[in-house]
Amino acid sequence: MRHGRFEESMSNLLRDYGESISFDWRLYRHDILGSIAHARALMTAGYLNGDEFASIETGLNKIGEEISAGEFSFSVDLEDIHMNIEKELTARIGDAGAKLHTARSRNDQVATDLRLYLKDEIAALQKGVRGLQKALVGLASTNETVLIPGYTHLQRAQPVPLAHHLLAYVEMFDRDHDRLKDTAARMDELPLGSGALAASTLLLDREAIAQELGFSRVTQNSLDGVSDRDFALELLSALAILGMHLSRLSEDIVLWTTTEFGFAKLSDRHSTGSSLMPQKKNPDIAELTRGKTGRLYGNLFSLLTVLKGLPMAYNRDLQEDKEAIFDSVDTARMALAVTAEMMTALIINKETATTAASDPALLATDLADELVRKNMPFRKAHDLVGQLAAESAKTGIPLDRLPKEFIWEICPELIGEWEELFDPIRSLKARSATGGPSPENVSIRLAYWKDILA
Repeated sequence: MRHGRFEESMSNLLRDYGESISFDWRLYRHDILGSIAHARALMTAGYLNGDEFASIETGLNKIGEEISAGEFSFSVDLEDIHMNIEKELTARIGDAGAKLHTARSRNDQVATDLRLYLKDEIAALQKGVRGLQKALVGLASTNETVLIPGYTHLQRAQPVPLAHHLLAYVEMFDRDHDRLKDTAARMDELPLGSGALAASTLLLDREAIAQELGFSRVTQNSLDGVSDRDFALELLSALAILGMHLSRLSEDIVLWTTTEFGFAKLSDRHSTGSSLMPQKKNPDIAELTRGKTGRLYGNLFSLLTVLKGLPMAYNRDLQEDKEAIFDSVDTARMALAVTAEMMTALIINKETATTAASDPALLATDLADELVRKNMPFRKAHDLVGQLAAESAKTGIPLDRLPKEFIWEICPELIGEWEELFDPIRSLKARSATGGPSPENVSIRLAYWKDILA
């Protein structure tokens, strides 16, 4: 690229500072696919003959095989994956290789490669999300009748089925799946043909190239085609939200596996020990996932910052998109896989969970609801049951064992039904509104997800 315009060689510092082959080599397969489609369009337009196209296609495929096998030597002097492949192709097949870059720029070439790469990666990420959902549904099914305390403010609130709790994450991850799907749909445009910024006077059939590469449409503005990275931001945003959901699930696992909670045990395969304390069994997988969410956030904000002040159209700043994208994709894929494996092997301590869910204080709201059924205003009912709860906390007497005379004094309306109001199964059966945690609702939703994920 320098031979015509420049008289001096590039500074070694600039070469090392500007190279991207150390990380963008992973685009090789998509670069080759894009180049073959571009070469076919050049042949159709008459800029290559059949023999030249065949030579290019064969040469590119051979280079791809060598890269895949680890037998290809990349050169930092050639900066990036695009020039490494083109230079090697030209060295092997001569002038036909030098014709390959006709009517395209590295600007529209890299934009195409990146979209092709991310379409494949999004499909893999969606598969990873589904795998985690299956693990959660499996754990929920195995423990469908187990109850745990539900929490607000990390304080025990009301009893819920463990399955209902796990299915909440299934719903979250389904939204992540949809966000990935939406991102893939919006990036499904071919930028190749945009040139450096103003397309080319050598006209090629962009629609045919799009069809060959699996794009549903072509970009409609050449300036936007080379400078758009909205699709990358959308993906990083979707992965940041996915990471937040993974982090919340991880936090639950960290809590549940403490001695203080004791609701679950990690398998030995998914735990680590201490270098000092022999008794320790640590939830490092969950903690690492919780920590790696920060990387997903950081990559999103990094690219937002890179893009915020760029003038139209292409600028070399855009090279900074790839490491953030690659890191987020790799991090999310690994986190999904390892979390799914961890959840599949998680052991629920049913007795401990059931004991915790049987805390009579968790049914205080049911007492208030019963007073409402007797035509008492809710705020008054809330106040009266609050007095009962305060007495329980002050005396240490469980709510369901308060002296009858005290109950008679505060809430005489409840005396006849007092004992049966403290049955958590009765309470859950009554919570049958759509989305509620009744056993019937949970069973229906489990069946739904098993069907969706089959």
